[in-house]
Amino acid sequence: MSSKLFLLFENIALFSVIFLQLKPTIADSNKKTIKCIDEEREALLTFKRSLVDEHGVLSSWGREDDKRDCCKWRGVHCSNTTGHVKVLNLRTSDEENDQRKALKGEISPALLELHDIRYLDLSNNHFSASPVPEFIGSLSKLRYLNISCSIPLELPRTLRNFSGLEYLNLENSHLFSVGSLEWLSRLSSLRHLDLSYINLTKSRDWFQVVAKLRSLKTLVLRSCALPPINPSFIWHFNLSTSIETLDLADNNLPSSSVYPWLFNLSRNMLHLNLGSNSLRGSIPEAFQNMVSLKSLCLSASELEGGIPKFFGNMCSLKKLGLPYNKLSGQFSQVIQNLSCGCVVNSLEGLYLHDNDFTGPVPHLGGFSSLEALKLDINRLNGTINESLSRLFKLKTLSFDRNSFTGVISQTFFSNMSNLQELFLADNSLTLKLSDDWVPPFQLKRLSIASCKMGPNFPKWLQTQNQLVHLHIANVGISDTIPDWFWDLSSKLSYLNLSNNHIKGKLPDLSLRFDGTRIGGTCIDINSNHFEGPIPPLPSNSPFLNLSKNKFIGSVTFLCSISENTWNFLDLSSNLLSGELPDCWLHFDSLFALNLANNSFSGKIPDSMGFLNNIRTLNLHNNRLTGELPSSLRNCSQLRVLDLGKNTFFGEIPTWIGESLQNLIVLSLKSNKFHGNIPYQLCHLGFIQVLDLSFNNISGKIPKCFNNFSAMTYERCSNPTIGFGKYILVPPRTGYYYKYLVNLLLTWKGSENEYKSTLGLVRCLDLSSNKLDGAIPEEIMDLVGLIALNLSRNNLTGPITPKIGELTSLDFLDLSRNLFSGSIPSSLSQLSGLGVLDLSYNNLSGKIPLGTQLQSFNASVYAGNLELCGLPLANKCPDEESTPSPGTDDYSDALEDEDDQFITLGFYVSSILGFFVGFWGVCGTLMLNRPWRHGYFNFLTGMKDWVYVIVAVNIAKLQRKFRN
Repeated sequence: MSSKLFLLFENIALFSVIFLQLKPTIADSNKKTIKCIDEEREALLTFKRSLVDEHGVLSSWGREDDKRDCCKWRGVHCSNTTGHVKVLNLRTSDEENDQRKALKGEISPALLELHDIRYLDLSNNHFSASPVPEFIGSLSKLRYLNISCSIPLELPRTLRNFSGLEYLNLENSHLFSVGSLEWLSRLSSLRHLDLSYINLTKSRDWFQVVAKLRSLKTLVLRSCALPPINPSFIWHFNLSTSIETLDLADNNLPSSSVYPWLFNLSRNMLHLNLGSNSLRGSIPEAFQNMVSLKSLCLSASELEGGIPKFFGNMCSLKKLGLPYNKLSGQFSQVIQNLSCGCVVNSLEGLYLHDNDFTGPVPHLGGFSSLEALKLDINRLNGTINESLSRLFKLKTLSFDRNSFTGVISQTFFSNMSNLQELFLADNSLTLKLSDDWVPPFQLKRLSIASCKMGPNFPKWLQTQNQLVHLHIANVGISDTIPDWFWDLSSKLSYLNLSNNHIKGKLPDLSLRFDGTRIGGTCIDINSNHFEGPIPPLPSNSPFLNLSKNKFIGSVTFLCSISENTWNFLDLSSNLLSGELPDCWLHFDSLFALNLANNSFSGKIPDSMGFLNNIRTLNLHNNRLTGELPSSLRNCSQLRVLDLGKNTFFGEIPTWIGESLQNLIVLSLKSNKFHGNIPYQLCHLGFIQVLDLSFNNISGKIPKCFNNFSAMTYERCSNPTIGFGKYILVPPRTGYYYKYLVNLLLTWKGSENEYKSTLGLVRCLDLSSNKLDGAIPEEIMDLVGLIALNLSRNNLTGPITPKIGELTSLDFLDLSRNLFSGSIPSSLSQLSGLGVLDLSYNNLSGKIPLGTQLQSFNASVYAGNLELCGLPLANKCPDEESTPSPGTDDYSDALEDEDDQFITLGFYVSSILGFFVGFWGVCGTLMLNRPWRHGYFNFLTGMKDWVYVIVAVNIAKLQRKFRN
C-alpha cells in the first residue's frame, strides 16, 4: 500500500513540474493566437458557394474582418498549433427544426485544399444528384468519414487506400457499380462500418471481407440485399473476436445463413438486429450464450412458438423486440418466463406487437424498469391490468387492435408522469375522464379510435401541447371543436377526427398548421357534420380527407395554392358546386383525387392532364358534361378512373385503351356516350371492373375482351385497391398512409359502396345500351368474372353452352334481350350463382334440372313464353301423363265384426282375383310395348318430380342460411 502511495505522490510532483514549465508557454500562446490558413479559408468559401444555404446555416463564414478566422466558423475546428483545419462537421441532425435547415447543392472539390483534415461529416443534407468527386479519396489523413447524404456515389478508387480510416458511414448513398468489397479489407483500422441501403447483391464476398476487419466493433448493413452466407465460410472466418454491434436487418437472409453464425458470435455482443430476415422455426437457444446482450431485435420474420425461458436470465438485456412474427401462446406464460430471472430488473422495452398471443395481461408490477410495452395486434382480452399504473417509468403503452374490455378511469394514469405514447385504439374500452382532469403526462402520440369517450370534446387535451399524433376517430364525439384545440395543431403531423358527429365550421387551416413542417400534417376529418365553405388548406399536407361532410361552395381556392406537396385529396360526398378549377398544373404530386358525389358542373379542364402521378381520379355523380379531354391520356399512371353518373357525351375515346393501360377500374356508367366499344379497350390487361352501363353504346361486343388478363384469375390475394406512401417525419420516424379506393357498384339490384372488398370484384357491366349480335364465346375465357351484366340490350342468338365455364359467377343478368333457343344445361353447374335473371327473352324448352336453377323465383324466367318446367307453372310436354287410376270411393260395405264371411270361397276368390288382376295388367304391359313404355315413363316422371321438389326445398334452405 505504501508503495502505491509513493507512486501516486511521485506522479503528482512530476505533473506539477511539467505544468510550471508549460505555464509561460501557454501564456505566450495566448498573446499569439493561431488563425486559419488563408488557402484553406478560400477553399472553404469556394465550397460554400457551391451550396444552397436557405436558412443561413453558414452565416458565420465570410471575408469580413470579424469573420476572417475560419477556425471560428460553424462546423470548423483547427489545430491549436498549426492552424490547419482538422474537422469539418456540417451534419444536420434528425430533429425536424434542423432538418428544415439542411444544406443543398453540390459538394465542391475545393475541399481538396484541406490537406490535414481528419474528420469530415456532411451527413443528413440534401445534396444534388451529382456524384461525389474523386477528391474525397485523396484526403488520406481522414480518420472519420460520414457522407450519408442520399446522393449517388461511385466509390473513388483512392478511397481504397485509407488504411488509417476508423469510421466509415455511406448510409443512403445509393452506391452503384458495387461488386467485390475486397477493397474494404485494406481498411485495417476500421472500427465502424455502415453501408446501409446500398445494393450489395453482387458483393458475394461481403462476409469474408468484413471477417478480416479485426478491429471492427460496429457493422451495420441494413437493407443491402445481401447474398446468403455460405455456411462453410462461417467456420473458416471468425467474426466474433471484436464485434459488439451487428445490424443485418431487412436483408431477407435465410435461417441457414444466420443460425449457424449465431453460435460463432462473440459473448461480448451488445446489440444484435436480425429483423426482417427469413428466420423460421422457434427462437434458437444460441442467444442464451450472449450474456452481455443489451438489445435484441428479431422482428418481421417467421418465428413460431413461445418465448424461451433463457431470456429471463439475460441480466443485461434492456430491449427485446420480437414483433411481426407468428409467436403464440398465453401471454401470462410469456411474463412468467421473463419473471423467473434477472431480466425483470433490466428490461426497458418489450416489443411483441403483431403476433398471436392470447389471454389477459397478468400482473406486471415487477418490471420496474419498463419504459415501452407494445402488445398491439394480438388476441389479448380481458380488462387492462391495474398493475400497469405502477410502472412509473413507462413512456410507451400500445394495446391497439386487441379485444380488451372495461372502463379506464383517470386514476389508472395517476402515476404515469413519463407517459409519451398511448395507443388503445380498436378495443371495446370506455374512457371515463372528467372535464377538469389534468393528466400527469405530456403525450406526443395518442390513439384511442373506436373507444368510447364522447359526447363532449375531451377538454383534458388542452393540456397536451406536445402532441404530434392524434387519432380519436369514432369515439362518439358530437360536439363542436373548441378554439383552443387549434392552438395544439401547429405541432401535429397526424390528425384523425373521422367518423364522429363533430359539427361547426373550420378555421383557416393553412394558418393553424405549420406550413414549413417536413412531411406536413395528414388531416382526416371525414364522416362528420362540418359545414360552410372549405377553408384554405395547408400546402404541405400529404393526406387531406374532408369527405362525407356538409361543405358548400366552390373549390376555386385551389388555384391560390401555387406550390403544394399533396398526395391524397378527398372532397367527395359534400355539397360542393361550380366548375372545376383549371389550375391542376400545380398538383403534379397528387396520387389520388376524389371529388365524387358533389354538384360540380362544366367540363373537365385540360390541366387535369398534368396530373402525371395520379393513380385514382373519381368524379362520379356530378353534373359534368362535354367530351373527355384528350389531355387525360397523359395520366398514364391511372389505376382507377370513375366518371360515372355525369352527362359526358361523344364516343368512348380510343386513347383510354392506348395510353391508360394500367387501369384496374374504369367506370363510364350513366352518361351519354354513343358509338361502338373501341377495340383498343382490349389493351386493358389489368382491368378488374369495366362498367359502361346506361349509355347509348351500339354495335357488337368486341371478341378481344378475353385479353382482360386480370379477369382470368379465379382468386385475388388483396381484398382492397389502395395506394400508399411513406411520409418521413423527423426525427427518424414516419407514417405509411394508404388510401383505399371506394366505388359504387350496382350489385343484385341495388347500388352499394365497395371499399374493403373492392379488390376481390371482377365485374363486366355493359347493361342498358344498344348492343347487338351474339355474346362472343371469347368472354367465357374470363373465368374469374364474379358479375356479368348484359341486360337491356338487343343481343341475339343462343346462350353459349360455354357459359358454364364461368365458374366464379355470383351474378348473371341477361334479361331483356333477344336471346333464343334453350337454356344451356351447363348453367346448372354454376353452384355459386347467387343472382340470375334470364327474363324477357325468347328462350324456349325445358329449364335444365339442377339444384341451382330450380331454386330461383319464377320471375327469373318470366317473359319467355316457350319455357317450361320448374319453377314455372307450365309443365313441359314430356312431363304430361295420364291421371292415376281413380280409387273407388265406395266405402259403405258392411264391416262384419265376426269372421263368418272369411270362408274357403273367400280365399279362392281372392287368389283368382290376384291372378286375373296381375296378369291382366302386368301381362298386358309385357306383351304390349307402347303401353309398357307409357307406364315406365309415368314412373320416371313421378321419380323426377319427387327429386326436383326435394332438391328445390334443400336449395332454398341453403340460400336462407347463407343469407
